[in-house]
Amino acid sequence: MEMNGKELLKLLKKNDWKEVRVEGSHHIMKKASAEISVPVHGAKSLKTGLLNQILKETGLK
Repeated sequence: MEMNGKELLKLLKKNDWKEVRVEGSHHIMKKASAEISVPVHGAKSLKTGLLNQILKETGLK
């Protein structure tokens, strides 16, 4: 599965994650007490390990 940062943000927002702030190219998302950072570097795909880690932390995998 390949996905860039913008696509991952859309997926997280559909699953009730809220964007609380942006620090440079990192978008900070929050849901309840959990908080994660999603890097957005244009159309550049996220590396497989990072994508899997974010999906596991958010409960989407």
